[in-house]
Amino acid sequence: MNGASREALASARERLDALTDNVTVDAPKLAEELAAVTALLDREVSLRRVLTDPAQAGEAKAELAGRLLGGQVGGETVDLVSGMVRSRWSQSRDLVDGIEELAYSADLVAAQRSGALDDVEDELFRFGRIVSSSPELRSALVDRRAGNAAKAELIRSLLGGRANAVTERLVVRLVAQPRGRSLDAGLDALSKLAAHRRDRLVAVVTSAVPISETQKQRLGAALASLYGRRVHLNLDVDPEVLGGVQVRIGDEVINGTISERLDEASRRMAG
Repeated sequence: MNGASREALASARERLDALTDNVTVDAPKLAEELAAVTALLDREVSLRRVLTDPAQAGEAKAELAGRLLGGQVGGETVDLVSGMVRSRWSQSRDLVDGIEELAYSADLVAAQRSGALDDVEDELFRFGRIVSSSPELRSALVDRRAGNAAKAELIRSLLGGRANAVTERLVVRLVAQPRGRSLDAGLDALSKLAAHRRDRLVAVVTSAVPISETQKQRLGAALASLYGRRVHLNLDVDPEVLGGVQVRIGDEVINGTISERLDEASRRMAG
C-alpha cells in the first residue's frame, strides 16, 4: 500500500487496538465477522468500488456500509468497517486487504489475551517449514480443483489438537481465502502480524485511587523499560486493591506491596 491507503490502514489499526483493549469485546467473533466482510467485498467488485469512490462523501459511504452490514454482523464490526470506508484509499482492493488484516489481527488479540501468542507465532513458522518441505502437502493446499471445504478439513486434520485453536483458524482462513496470494506469502504475512502484535503489551493497572496522567506516563515508561517493549495501560480503580497498585500483563500479576519490580516503577512514578 502507499499514500492514502497507508494512512487509512494505520488509522484502522489504531481503532482496532482501542476496541480490543476492552477485554469484554469478543475478539474471535470480531475476527470471524471481519473475515466475512472481506469475502463479501472480494466477491462484489462494484460494491467495494462504491465504498472507496473518492467522489463520494465519507459519511455517505459509511451510512451505506452500515445499512448493508447492520443486522448481519455486530456493532463493533460495523463501526470498524464504517470508519475504514470514511477514509480515502488509493485502490479499492486496499480496503479489502485492510479489513482482512484486521480480521487476522483480531484473532491474534485472542491469542495474546490467553497468553498463547508466542505459541501461535512459533506454530505458524513451523507449519510454513512443513509446507516447504512437503511438495505433496503444498500441492493439496493450493490445488484450484479442490474445494475450499476440503482444504479446510485437511488443515483441521493436520493441526486439530496439535496446535492452538487460533493457529488453526488463521491457517484455515488463509487456505480457504487465498485472495491471489501464494501460501508462502500468506504464512509470512501472518507471522509478521503475530510478531508485531507480540511487541505490544497491554497492562491492566488497578489502583486504589485514580492515578494522574503524569503518573500514567511514568508507569508506562517504567514498565516499557522492565519488559523491553512498549506497554499500553488500561486503568481501573478499586479501593480494595492490595498495596495501592496492581499491574496485570497477560497471566502475570505484579502486586505493589510484594514486587521489587513494581517498587522500582512506583519510585519512578514518584519522580
